[in-house]
Parts: sequence; structure tokens; C-alpha cells
Amino acid sequence: MFAVSLINWYKKNHRELPWRNTTDPYRIWVSEIILQQTRVNQGLPYFNRFIQRFKDLKSLANAKEEEVLKYWQGLGYYSRARNMHATAKFIYFNLEGSFPNNYTDLIKLKGIGDYTASAIASFSFNEKKAVVDGNVYRVLSRFFGVKEDINSKEGKEIIKDIAHQSIPDYEHSTYNQAIMEFGAMVCTPKSPKCNSCDLSEICFAKKHNLTTSLPLKIRKQKVKTRFFNFIIFHCKNEVLLAKRTQKDIWKHLYQFPLFETNEEIDDPLSRFDLKGELKGKHLKKHVLSHQLIMGTFWWINVNTLPTNNNYIKVDVDDLDNFPVPKIIENYIKENLAFHLE
Repeated sequence: MFAVSLINWYKKNHRELPWRNTTDPYRIWVSEIILQQTRVNQGLPYFNRFIQRFKDLKSLANAKEEEVLKYWQGLGYYSRARNMHATAKFIYFNLEGSFPNNYTDLIKLKGIGDYTASAIASFSFNEKKAVVDGNVYRVLSRFFGVKEDINSKEGKEIIKDIAHQSIPDYEHSTYNQAIMEFGAMVCTPKSPKCNSCDLSEICFAKKHNLTTSLPLKIRKQKVKTRFFNFIIFHCKNEVLLAKRTQKDIWKHLYQFPLFETNEEIDDPLSRFDLKGELKGKHLKKHVLSHQLIMGTFWWINVNTLPTNNNYIKVDVDDLDNFPVPKIIENYIKENLAFHLE
């Protein structure tokens, strides 16, 4: 009854989205990677833009990484884009452009884990494989009354076991789409629509008044605060950029010269022995999953741009051509024109 009710609900209520009603593994793959850490309404414009530029596996495989990152800019978790690009090249050049057609082979690919492999196998090749994302964790934990921490190994195993037992012998793909859509539209994280839910009468959480308590998530990782000082050296409409190459956030993206400190500072000129005229300071906060970036942008007019092998000179008008972190993108959009007046 659980699966039947979800499938019937889905057929009447699902949203029309461009990655549905297709079995193209490339488009399904791109959509699933984008939606791993992004809500549908936020990810849809990125998906359309990405597919418009990289319409198939060949175009993505032959693209330069910088361009891929530029089209990914704003989505965050940039390792997803780098891994997707690497996998596109591997499939195109090593597998003759043919996607593996089963879960076992799909999960071997870089950047494709259990969830994505299951999604492609189910939606593209109709393999009977349960697709378990955050929405599914929430629906199953509430409906079946799973009280274990879903961030724990035991909790994840319980949910996955229930998911595999619940998938019907027919319409595998539709069922997987249905339970994820149900979690996104009805059984939401906050203020679930229990009064209009087709499953409320037989839902454990609803019956025991636990909808606000389930799923149980115990966060163990603390949020780390980092203080980033971005220095915009400006001379004759040129600034400096540096490419992030270290094993850290925003790898392979570009940034203004950066000095990281343990606390917020008042004057970068004396602190870092810099020369020039300080003309502006802007503060921006950027929240990541386990980090809080306190960014300070310092605009400094100089007679000559500093020389450093890690820096490149860029005309201000060309900044939009470089992939940058969201915090820098926002600064450029909101504050750059002010300094150039």
C-alpha cells in the first residue's frame, strides 16, 4: 500500500522538470549531481544553463575545466563539477562515449556514489534499485518510525534496508521519483503537510506526534570560523587574481590575493606590510556546510601592481570570465562599480 499510494500521488501531483520523461543517462546524471546539495528551484536555472552549453557528453568531455567551473559558479561544492568533468572525459575517451548501464559499473566512476549510481540505473536503465536521498531518509524515518540517528552508520543501514524492501516489482523508476518528490513537496523538513497527506493515517510519526522529531540527526562536526582578507590591488583598471590550487575549499577557482588571519583585522597595510592607498573596506559573510567564512575585501590603489608568480594581471572588465567563489562573485556584482567611479 505504501508504494502504491506514493505512485498514485506522484502521477497526479508531480512537477514537470526537464530531467524527467527522459532516459538519457547524461541529463539524468547532470541533474542528480546538481541536486545533491541544491534544491530544485535553485538548481533548475543552473541545469538549463549547463545543458545549453554542454548539451551532451562529448561537449562536456572536450571542454576546459575553467569553463566548466564558470558554468558551475554559484552552486558550490566545486569538487562535484571537477569530478563530473573527469568522469565525462573517462566515459567519452575510454568507454567509447557509452554510459555503463548498471549500478555495479556506474558506482566505479569518479564522483558517482551510491545515490547517483542508483538514480542513473533506475531512471535510465530501469534497474530495480532504491534511490535514497535526503527526502527519502525523511519520508521513511517518519512513516516507519525509525528513531536511530540517520547520520550514523546504523541509521543509514536501517533506512537503506527499508528502502530496498519497499521498492515494488513494477514501475521502479516511478516509485523512486515519487518518494523523492513526496519528500520535497509534502513530507518537508519543516511544516510537513500532514493534513493533506495521503499516508497520514498510517504514518508512525503522525500517529505518535513525532513529525518534528524525526528524522533524528545528531551533528558531531563543529562549524569552523575562518577570517579571509581579500586584497584588491588596483592600478590603471587592472587587478590581481590568484588560482586556488591547495587542497582546500574552492579548489581551482580564482580569488583576489588572500591573507587568512585568526581574527578580524583593522588595517591590512601595516599588518601585511603592503604599500598603497586604502580606499575601501567591505565585509561579507559566507556560510558553508562546516565552515563560516568571514570575508573582508580591502580595496587598495597602487602605482604598480605587486609581482608574484602566483598572481595574474586581469583587466577589471574581464573579471566575469574567471570562475570565482560565490562570496567574490557577490562582491564584484555589488561593490566593484562603486570603487571604479
